[in-house]
Amino acid sequence: MELKGLFKKNTNKIIDDSKANVPDGLYTKCPVCSKMVLTEDVYLNNCICPECNHYNKIDARTRISMVVDKNTFEEWDEGIKESNPCQFEGYSEKIVSLKAKTGLDEAIVTGRGKIDGNDTVIGICDTRFLMGSMGEVVGEKLTRAVEKATELKLPVIVFTCSGGARMQEGIVSLMQMAKTSAAIKKHDEAGLLYITVLTDPTTGGVTASFAMLGDIILAEPGALVGFAGPRVIKQTIGQDLPKGFQRAEFLLEHGMIDAIVERHELKSTLGYLLKVHKQSDNNKMEDYKVYLSDKFETLKNEGNQELISISEYDKGLQSDENATTAWERVQIARGNDRPTALDYINRLTKNFYELHGDRQFGDDGAIVGGIAMFGKQPVTIIGQQKGRTTKENIHRNFGMPNPEGYRKALRLMKQAEKFNRPVICLVDTPGAYPGIGAEERGQGEAIARNLYEMSSLKCPILSIVIGEGGSGGALALAVGDEVWMMENSIYSILSPEGFASILYKDARKAEEASEKMKITAKDLYELGIIEKIIPENGEISKEKLRPIGLYMKIEIAKFLIEKCGMNTSELVEARYNRFRKI
Repeated sequence: MELKGLFKKNTNKIIDDSKANVPDGLYTKCPVCSKMVLTEDVYLNNCICPECNHYNKIDARTRISMVVDKNTFEEWDEGIKESNPCQFEGYSEKIVSLKAKTGLDEAIVTGRGKIDGNDTVIGICDTRFLMGSMGEVVGEKLTRAVEKATELKLPVIVFTCSGGARMQEGIVSLMQMAKTSAAIKKHDEAGLLYITVLTDPTTGGVTASFAMLGDIILAEPGALVGFAGPRVIKQTIGQDLPKGFQRAEFLLEHGMIDAIVERHELKSTLGYLLKVHKQSDNNKMEDYKVYLSDKFETLKNEGNQELISISEYDKGLQSDENATTAWERVQIARGNDRPTALDYINRLTKNFYELHGDRQFGDDGAIVGGIAMFGKQPVTIIGQQKGRTTKENIHRNFGMPNPEGYRKALRLMKQAEKFNRPVICLVDTPGAYPGIGAEERGQGEAIARNLYEMSSLKCPILSIVIGEGGSGGALALAVGDEVWMMENSIYSILSPEGFASILYKDARKAEEASEKMKITAKDLYELGIIEKIIPENGEISKEKLRPIGLYMKIEIAKFLIEKCGMNTSELVEARYNRFRKI
């Protein structure tokens, strides 16, 4: 039910309307916690119960007032008539009645408006009209809106709330799934942004078409989202369903959506996503590099010893006098105090918005990724993430990705390619997770697919080994235009322990193996495997990341100026030749 009409006249015995003379509609009863609350308080709380935080359904006009800038919404395609293709008895009369009752002409409102000043096309489903079901008019209105957005080169945002395809229209309703999906495909091929916001409920044919095709898929907390609803599943196969089944949180855990967004944060989130997907401002990168360089020189001239040491570091290659052994670097690279991928992301970029899931199976905590700003340039940044505490490491699987982690990374890289965003990968893993489930879900195929797709990705890729670069699990994020390493990081075919076990039949000879394997940054620079070593000025820590991060930003700016200035064919060919010569 929607909020309007959801809270009926109070019948709670504690408050007797006839005796207390309470005005009709002053109080409302939450359908979940059954508490009586002031209707005004519910509206002021974004139509969320202030007692139990239950998200009430809201009508399309209320949704527009919440997320669209005032007086900017222009409604499109009103007045399209239904045809009653199955001659369903009473259907035409029901449509007429609903139009009069709801003030809607159908179960979706479409049009154009601004969100935080960003122009967009919007579609909003409304369950007051036959549970938001999709018939031919809903399909036609949405298709026209997407087509017009494609013509105008505008993004599309659709708020879904539906029981699915409209039964009264039979196969004609089913065909709207294909029609809307085809229109979205053309919009996608034009390189335009499509966002869906899943609200409660989103089921059936809507889920199996336009709801789940977003470049970015958001959901409200607790929203029911699924193809076959819980009741249908229970009736069909008699299976008990897990708690929270098909709720937004369930979908996030299972990799189907990017994020759950609280209603009060929805407008600002959509505004940021629209802004960051506007055309990249590569022309500002030179200005940003100059700004960073001036800042570096100013701090150095003021006597900042860390920056002085960094600036005197010759190509990142240590002198033999202070040489650290390979095994010592292995220990440093594995150190619990080293900055993690998220530490680097927060230092190197701003406004990081994490995106989740592979859209197939799960959301792997061992890989984090999303969109951020590097100066005025939007970037996709992806990292292999370790934890510091036992609890964090369990969640992050000790930095060992599963197939769904690599597939999430690839999904984000393909998204970056669509929007011409550079990709920055932060490598830090002992290796891909070697578990039974990982093999069942295609660990080898997932890594191979990343190597295959990254080799020809039509946007710049920079990969930086920040800790351990273990085997194919690391290479799956390191098919870059350039590969850099932190001074004390390692990059190897296998762990020293594994190498020793295989070749020496004795894992205790790992230290000896590490000296033979050529795994240090200096070794790999001399072999021509990497382009740059980032100095650590001893051993990097979260505290040292500030000055070293400034140096890294200058170098990344130089990289982006060069690579973003190349046309895509030159970029891809240069990447191919980089690996071809090794």
